[in-house]
Amino acid sequence: MPPPLQAQRLLLSHRRLNPSHRRRFTAVSSLPSAPAKTLATGAAPSSILSIRESLLSGERTAADITADYLSRLRRTEPSVRSFIHVADAAAEREAEELDRRIATGGHDVVGPLAGVLVGVKDNLCTANMPSTGGSQILDGYRPAYDATAVRRLREAGAIVVGKTNLDEFGMGSTTEGSGFQVTTNPWDGSRVPGGSSGGSASAVSARQCVVSLGSDTGGSVRQPASFCGVVGLKPTYGRVSRFGLMAYASSLDVVGCFGSSVVDTATILSVIAGHDKMDSTSSTHDVPDYKSELIPLDLLESKPLNGMRIGIIRETLGEGVDTGVISSIKAAASHLEQLGSVVEEVALPSFSLGLPTYYILASSEASSNLSRYDGIRYGRQISADDLNGLYGGSRASGLGHEVKMRILMGTYALSAGYYDAYYKRAQQVRTLVKKSFNEALERYDILVSPAAPSAAYKIGEKINDPLAMYAGDIMTVNVNLAGLPALVVPCGFVEGGSAGLPVGLQMIGSPFSEGNLLRVGHIFEQTLQNFSFVPPLLAEG
Repeated sequence: MPPPLQAQRLLLSHRRLNPSHRRRFTAVSSLPSAPAKTLATGAAPSSILSIRESLLSGERTAADITADYLSRLRRTEPSVRSFIHVADAAAEREAEELDRRIATGGHDVVGPLAGVLVGVKDNLCTANMPSTGGSQILDGYRPAYDATAVRRLREAGAIVVGKTNLDEFGMGSTTEGSGFQVTTNPWDGSRVPGGSSGGSASAVSARQCVVSLGSDTGGSVRQPASFCGVVGLKPTYGRVSRFGLMAYASSLDVVGCFGSSVVDTATILSVIAGHDKMDSTSSTHDVPDYKSELIPLDLLESKPLNGMRIGIIRETLGEGVDTGVISSIKAAASHLEQLGSVVEEVALPSFSLGLPTYYILASSEASSNLSRYDGIRYGRQISADDLNGLYGGSRASGLGHEVKMRILMGTYALSAGYYDAYYKRAQQVRTLVKKSFNEALERYDILVSPAAPSAAYKIGEKINDPLAMYAGDIMTVNVNLAGLPALVVPCGFVEGGSAGLPVGLQMIGSPFSEGNLLRVGHIFEQTLQNFSFVPPLLAEG
């Protein structure tokens, strides 16, 4: 049997706030207090722990578990289209090999992720399957190595079931920008799953795999997690190695992960986090066993968040945010207060500056990073009479509209006549954004906000209005500019589809405070009542 979860008290700071900073979150002040003795559960079970227990007890084989997931994948994939490439035969072989090792070597050969099927976003390199970045220019490209995050998952026993769909090179918020196909939302097939990691989010939501990897440059893990009703984690910049991640904006890119529960997400982070000599920006901070720090429901006190101060970002609940989303976030804040925390509004005056700053910096870095896709160094090559024709023709035919537009924007911002007015000023504003968040996190243990200003919208609704699509990133881009960790957990529903559309609560912490975010998220998840985040696609199946 796996070791029991350790019962550890939350290490919560008790800070005395300056009265000028205090503004009680009025929407929760009149709610009844939490029950005195017991807390009802709404927790999602840990699929990883369940698989491990089944393997160790002999109740099920890895081949049986893999067959179940592949059967569900084959049944749902024609409508969801989460994957660009499915390695079903390889997954079956790896599962059978794991069963043979268990039969001959016993429990000692079972790694922490043994038998766990993982989907990998297709901008992370994998040695034995295509890695396209969602772009036609890399169609058929097979790297010679695994990304560090992928390698660490394999070493822990995980089985990579395939490569998930994405907006081309991570540039988009709907997965409609893929060079191959449009992924749909398992909650409503007429709606987007979010992006750019929409394939990874929808695959976990539809239970086509147990967990998945994504990348987050400006919200590409957190917004799809909200749209698809799953848990999504964007770690601190440098917490997870970027080696093998196709670069979009190198100072913002982070490898993140999805799971159907906080426990599964914590387990994955413990495996993929840590310093990597192949990435000079990866941190040397020690990596704790995040899962062991989570408190199970039966050991929680009646007020498990007593003494914690939570700031709800005022600018995220105003104009431009759907009323249903605001109601869900306020209800989530009420729940956090019932658990013992003090919830107050906090103003971040620089918050609205994050969106234009992000798009200037991200596009500028993209214009440099994507210069390698020229038909010579990387990318599909076309025939031409001269070198300039080869470069231009290869890029014109291989890159999509959104990628070309961002390259042009970035090149313009970096040009000699406009560098100071755009790129340099954006870097200065980035410093202000980071300072604003750090000051707020000195007063509060975590900050909370919606993960997106709306629930999932219709396919095609915003594809011809890029400014409206960019505005959807307002809740998430500041976190990347500041290099902070953030966790999204499902917290409610709004009207839409046949069963409602999920809404995610974003929790933001200080650098390298993933453990604290996961502990709070786990408590929130376990005690949230009357919600089931299983999409109708599975209920029908």
